[in-house]
Formats: sequence, C-alpha cells, structure tokens
Amino acid sequence: MTDQETQEVLVDESPISPVRPKQERQNSLEKHLQHRPDPQELKDRHILLDTKAAPALQSAAHDLERQRATDSLKKGLERRPQREDLVERNILPDSTAAPAIQAQQRELKKHMRADSLNEKISHRPKPEDLVKEGVLHEDPTALYEERIEDEYAKREGGA
Repeated sequence: MTDQETQEVLVDESPISPVRPKQERQNSLEKHLQHRPDPQELKDRHILLDTKAAPALQSAAHDLERQRATDSLKKGLERRPQREDLVERNILPDSTAAPAIQAQQRELKKHMRADSLNEKISHRPKPEDLVKEGVLHEDPTALYEERIEDEYAKREGGA
C-alpha cells in the first residue's frame, strides 16, 4: 500500500493554465488596451480602411476603387507599343537572347564589328596607289599636313 500512497502523492493536480485572480486579469486587459494601436496607425498599416463612407458602403467603395485601378491598367496596356515598334525605335535590343546574356551578346557584336573594320582597313590601298591609278588627284595626307601646320601657326600667333 505504500506504493499506492507514493503514487497518489506524485500526481500533479494543478490546472494546465494558471488561474489568475480576477483583479490580475482586469489589469492585464487594461495593459493590452493601453498598448492598442490608434486608428490612424491601423489605417497606415492597411488594417482599417481609410474612408469617410458609411461602414455599409465601405466594401462597395473599395470594390469601385479596385475596378478603377484595373480599368486604368487595362487602358495603359492597350496604349503600350508593340515590341516590334520599340525595336524599330532602338528602345529595345533586337535580340531573342535571354536578358542575362544580352550584355555579352552586345560586347561580342562590338568586337566582331571592330575586327571586321580592322580587316577591311588592312586591305585598303595606300593613297599613293590611288593617285597612280587616277582615283585621287593628289595625296590627301599632304593636304591634312598643311591644314595641321596652318592650325598650329594660328594658335601660336594668337597666344
């Protein structure tokens, strides 16, 4: 029997949730009410509707506002130019590549264009050959040299 008596003694009969005295519960409610956010803060956090309409009409006013915004977006999308127009006006790149690799694609095109120009310049005939063939009447480099000398003379004289 002593085992049963010790088992009875070990049984915890306290309630699961602590029972507070009535005064302590009232104080707790007052504390929560003191820390309650004011209506403007709730409106700023979009918990309360910021409207001056009657509560019965607030839902309808909210629905109308959403419908107005939806209509405005639809009109804007209808007036939006097509992709082809934006490509023609050089606003969008004429590329079907993913946006993440378009920068590398532009760089590659730039380097390919530079290589092509360098290749063409390397095969370009010399001015002396063009004068001999009659394409040019005189060597253009001599003309540029004269203009550069004249420009230096003007700057030195004016300084």
